[in-house]
Amino acid sequence: MNYQTLLTNAVNPPTAAPAGIVLLSSRELEKMRRAGHLAAQLLDHLEPMVQPGVSTQELNDEAAHWTAAHGAISAPLGYAPSGHPPFKGSICTSANEVVCHGIPSPKHILKDGDIINIDVTPILDGYHGDTSRTFLVGNPSPLARKLVEVTHEAMMRGIAEIKPGARVGDIGAAIQEYAEANGFSVVRDMVGHGVGRQFHTEPQIPHYGKRGTGLKLRPGMVFTVEPMLNEGTYKIKVLADRWTVLTKDKKLSAQFEHTVAVTQDGVEILTQL
Repeated sequence: MNYQTLLTNAVNPPTAAPAGIVLLSSRELEKMRRAGHLAAQLLDHLEPMVQPGVSTQELNDEAAHWTAAHGAISAPLGYAPSGHPPFKGSICTSANEVVCHGIPSPKHILKDGDIINIDVTPILDGYHGDTSRTFLVGNPSPLARKLVEVTHEAMMRGIAEIKPGARVGDIGAAIQEYAEANGFSVVRDMVGHGVGRQFHTEPQIPHYGKRGTGLKLRPGMVFTVEPMLNEGTYKIKVLADRWTVLTKDKKLSAQFEHTVAVTQDGVEILTQL
């Protein structure tokens, strides 16, 4: 989950680490690993429910029940950063032209051909496991399938750039290059973020950029990589609820998200089984 808007210096910020970046210890990384595994398990648990005729409220309620049964709490529920009312769901459910932060509702019934991103963040033992996937509902169009596949691959290519000494711009460049080569645009105004005991911290991780620019990565940094790719323009708009983000042209959007840790020799994905 990402509520942040992109700051003007996010693509080419100062090379010195800004205040607020926390380097996690091996003990803390183990706690993040456990929270991340739980988040991945939750998405696996919800996947069979992603069918035509199911409401996003049903997905939300099952996620809330499952999370509590596993000794965790849902970070999104009641989350209220500055300028936002408390979020009403335990998960985000963002279908079709919704880029992110879709609010679950009993009125939103999945239809054959939809795509839907489910974004979950259980808090386990004080640490956040933040991850999302875009699922196919029934039989989406070839274009929708391609968008989902390219978005996942773009995320993985961005993650592959992560290692000590690499730059934040390397991540965004890899994502942008692959997305645009396949005819899709990358949302500029929403970014990845540091995560640990707090839901959203520094550093910001843009999903576009220039290689060799931005913050230098160091072991112990933990953050999300969560590109949002659009069928049409990268421009977005936010609804009056101050949460739901749509593509400006109402065309499709897809997103995938992993929480990752910079290791001594590369990267570890914390939100996979």
